[in-house]
Amino acid sequence: MSDSDDTQLEARLAEQESFEPPASFVEQANVSDPEIYEEFEENWPDCWERAADLLQWESDYDEVLVDDDEPFYEWFTGGELNASANCLDRHLDDRGDETAIHWEGELGESREYTYEDLHREVNETAAALRDLGVEEDDVVTMYMPMIPELPIAMLACARIGAPHSVVFAGFSADALATRMESADSEYLVTCDGYYRRGDPLNHLEKTNEGLADVAHDTTTVVVDRLGDALDHELAEDQLDYDDLVADHEGASVEAVTRDAEDMLFLMYTSGTTGKPKGVKHTTGGYLSYAAWTSHAVLDVKPEDTYWCSADIGWITGHSYIVYGPLALGTTTVMYEGTPDYPDKDRMWDIVDSYDVNQLYTAPTAIRAFMKWGSDYPDRHDLSSLRLLGTVGEPINPKAWKWYYKHIGGESCPIVDTWWQTETGGMMITTLPGVGTMKPGAAGPPLPGIDAQVVDEAGEEVAPGEAGYVTVNKPWPGMLRTLYKNDERFVSEYWEAYSDPDSDEWVYFPEDGAKIDEDDYITILGRVDDVINVSGHRLGTMEIESAVVGVEGVAEAAAVGGDHEMKGEAVYTYVILEDGYEEGEEMKQSIVEGVEDAIGPIARPEEVLFTPELPKTRSGKIMRRLLEDIANGEDLGNTSTLRNPEVVDDIQEKL
Repeated sequence: MSDSDDTQLEARLAEQESFEPPASFVEQANVSDPEIYEEFEENWPDCWERAADLLQWESDYDEVLVDDDEPFYEWFTGGELNASANCLDRHLDDRGDETAIHWEGELGESREYTYEDLHREVNETAAALRDLGVEEDDVVTMYMPMIPELPIAMLACARIGAPHSVVFAGFSADALATRMESADSEYLVTCDGYYRRGDPLNHLEKTNEGLADVAHDTTTVVVDRLGDALDHELAEDQLDYDDLVADHEGASVEAVTRDAEDMLFLMYTSGTTGKPKGVKHTTGGYLSYAAWTSHAVLDVKPEDTYWCSADIGWITGHSYIVYGPLALGTTTVMYEGTPDYPDKDRMWDIVDSYDVNQLYTAPTAIRAFMKWGSDYPDRHDLSSLRLLGTVGEPINPKAWKWYYKHIGGESCPIVDTWWQTETGGMMITTLPGVGTMKPGAAGPPLPGIDAQVVDEAGEEVAPGEAGYVTVNKPWPGMLRTLYKNDERFVSEYWEAYSDPDSDEWVYFPEDGAKIDEDDYITILGRVDDVINVSGHRLGTMEIESAVVGVEGVAEAAAVGGDHEMKGEAVYTYVILEDGYEEGEEMKQSIVEGVEDAIGPIARPEEVLFTPELPKTRSGKIMRRLLEDIANGEDLGNTSTLRNPEVVDDIQEKL
C-alpha cells in the first residue's frame, strides 16, 4: 500500500463512527441470530438454560433461579457438578491429545499441555493437596505468577471441592497476609521466583515476609520456577511442588460432586473502606456464565487457539484464561512476560507462532502498541486472527481504530467488554456475529442482562445524557456475597437504588456511563473518577478520550486539581507518540481538542508531558497519585508502583 493510500485509509477510519462485522465472520459465528435478544427477554430467566447446557451436570438442577431471599439469589439449584471435570475429564475422549495450554515463558521457553497431560498433573496435584490435609471447603491460597502450575493448582482444588483464592503475584507481602487471614486459609501454593524483563525476582522472600504476619499455622507448597537462577531454602512447613507431584505420580482422584451454589473460589478486590472484599463465586452459575460468554462473545470453538493476555491473578484470567476456554475444550495461551520484552513485537510473535484466532487484551496495552508504531505488528503474519477484544477499562475511539486496522486488518470484529470482578463475566458488549460496533461505546447489554443508565433518582436518562450504570435483574455469573460479610454485600452493591419494600433489587456497580439512541452504553469510568468543574461533573475517561484523539498523543490521564475559583480544574498528563515533540504548539492542540470534543468547561488547566504514567503492576494508571501530585500533597509510599521513578520526573515538571 502506498503512503497516499495509507493516508486516505487513516482519514476514512477517523471519520467512520460505526463498523459492521464482516460477513465471513457472521457466517461462522457461534451466535449470529439478532433475535437472541428478544428470545432472552421473553424467556427470562429460563433463557439461561443455554448457559447451563454448555456444562456437564452430575445431577440436573430443579430451578434456574431462586429469588425468595433477594439479593441472595441462587442459580441452578439442586444441580450438581464439578468444575475440574467440566474443564478436563469430559474432553478426554474427543480432545485428549489436543493442546489445552500453550505456555510461553519470559525467556522464550515454552511448555505444551494436552488435555491428557493437564488431567494427569491436576490429578497428581489434587492427590498431593489432599494428603497434606486439604479437605472439601478449605480455602487454598495461591500466590503465583503466570506459570502453568497456577491453573493446575486451581483445577486441582476444584477437583477436591476446595475453593481457591488467587493473590496477584505483584501484590505486596502485606496483601498476601491480609487475604490469608480474611479467608482463614491454612494452605498456600507459591513459587521461588519468576522473571520480569529478563531479571529473576525472588518471590519466596516476599512470600515468607507475608506468612510471618499470618497468625495461624500454614502449610506452603513451593514451585521451583527459577532453578539454578535462584538458590532457596524451604522452611519446615514448606514443601517442594515437584517432589509432591512425583510422590503421587499416576494418582487418580475422583472429582468431588459439588452443589451448584457451593463456592468455587474467592477473589479479593479493592473496597471503598480500604479493606479488601472477598468476592464469592459459585460453581454452577459462575462456570456456566464464563462458558457462555466465551462461546457467545469471544466466539471460542474447540478447534481454536485463543489468547487472553491478562494475568490469572485477576478475574479476567480466571474467567477467560482458565475456566471459560477450558470448559469449552479449546486451546488457551498463557504468557509469563511483558508485551515489550525482549522487543516490542513479542505479542505479535506469539500470535504468529501459535496461529492465535482470538486476542483479548487491555486498552493500556493497545495504547502502548500505538505509541511504539505499526512497524512491530507489520513484521508478523497476523492473518490467523478472527476476533479482537478489549477488557479492563474503556477504549478510546482512536485506539480502537488503530487496533482494528493494524492488528485486525479491518477484518476482525472488536468486542469492547465492560464487566467486573463481581459480575464474573462480561455484561455490556456487542455480540460480534450480530451487532454493529461503535468505537468508544462498549455496546448494548448482553442478552438477558438488564443494564440501564439512570440519574441519581434512579430514572433512566435521555440519550446523550450522563448517568450511572445499574443492573436490574440477576444473572448467573454474579457474586453471591462477600465472604463472611453479608451486611457489607448488601450495603455496598444493593442499597443505592434498591427498594426492598417493593422487592425491587437493583445492583449498582458504581460506574458512570452515557447511553445513545441505539441503547449503546459508553462507560465513563468509576463514579469517583469524576472531576467537578464549577458544578459540572466531567468523566475522566471522556476527557482522556478527547486528549488521545489529538494527533500525536499516545496515552493520557486526566485528574482533578484544587482550584480557587472552579473548585476543581482539569490536569492532563500526556504521553506522545514517537516522532512528536513536546511544546506550546502541542499543548494548544490538546486544549483545543478537549474544547472541541467536550466544551470550554473541560479546558485543561495544565498539560504535562511525561514519558510514562505511574501504573500499578497490573497496568492500571494511578490517577489518585496524579491527583495528589496536582494538589502538591504527600504521595506516601510509591514503591508498589511498576515504575515509581516516573513520579519524581512528573513532580519536577509540575
